[in-house]
Amino acid sequence: MSEAVALSVNPLVPAKGVALVRAWLLVIAVMVYAMILVGGATRLTDSGLSITEWKPLLGAFPPMNEVDWAEAFAKYQSMTAQYHQLNPNMDLGGFKGIYWWEWSHRELGRIIGVVFALPLLFFFFTGRTTRKLLPHLLILFALGGLQGLIGWWMVSSGVNSELTSVAPYRLMTHFCLALLIIAYCFWLWLELGAVRGDLPKVASSWANALIWIAGIQMALGALVAGLDAGRGFTDWPLMSGEIVPSTMWALDPFWKNLFENEATTQFLHRVTAYLLFALSLWTAWKFRKDGAMNFPLFAGLVSAQALLGIVTLVNAAPLNLSLMHQALGTVVLLAATRLVWMTRVPARAA
Repeated sequence: MSEAVALSVNPLVPAKGVALVRAWLLVIAVMVYAMILVGGATRLTDSGLSITEWKPLLGAFPPMNEVDWAEAFAKYQSMTAQYHQLNPNMDLGGFKGIYWWEWSHRELGRIIGVVFALPLLFFFFTGRTTRKLLPHLLILFALGGLQGLIGWWMVSSGVNSELTSVAPYRLMTHFCLALLIIAYCFWLWLELGAVRGDLPKVASSWANALIWIAGIQMALGALVAGLDAGRGFTDWPLMSGEIVPSTMWALDPFWKNLFENEATTQFLHRVTAYLLFALSLWTAWKFRKDGAMNFPLFAGLVSAQALLGIVTLVNAAPLNLSLMHQALGTVVLLAATRLVWMTRVPARAA
């Protein structure tokens, strides 16, 4: 199908350069995926509070000499409870180890902003966007800027406070926005050139249910990571020998348990995983005659993620397994995004 014909079918598709725009969106999605993994490593290594200031431009430059390093370390020592309670014996060498994780995470965010903004200007001035596509791209750019603000809002919760890490609900917000951005990029990439299969209309409601459950599951996973809850209950299928942990509702007021109780967050994470696993198997059977095997392929990814989650749990969530679990979880969410796109009635040009 030519680009001109594609434009007559889908108002998002530009009259020229669609392949270049799709390649750019894919690059952005891959970079955001890397950002998610670097962010996961930053959290799991307790590196997120090593930089106690937010300097969107000047922060691109790390400490350049020993005086700068000593100053950055002094701020970490004086401005975080994490140093005093968790790392009182840390030396400058140890500080550099956690600093580079956080700096890399922030620097990658800056690079993504540049890689997004400059080609967007080129596409706009050379007619490689449309009236329907441009607002989506501008929204993506705005979400990227918002992600930077939320990132600092998250980090600031552990600066000059009694917390020894960032607030779990702020970590969840930051992570969920990253998932929204990568899913949005992927959706536009699909819209600009992927081919829909022939799925029955009833598949749409099932696909929407799957993506919502997968999204909730990922959000709960962020809370588990923020609370280090994956290292608190390492038996399966029970939790400390109980079907339902007795400490699930121990915090007062009640709502705090949903965000700050290790037992509650991990229990809900497990139950949502069971629901997603069961529903993926059911839809795989229900739509097994689909020629492209879309739902069965999704069920296979969910099954692999469930197995990896159990292995990660019983090994007390080491860094390598935790990152693999997060990486595959993001792929599962993107697969659910594709299912929703595949079952959606496409937009048509007037």
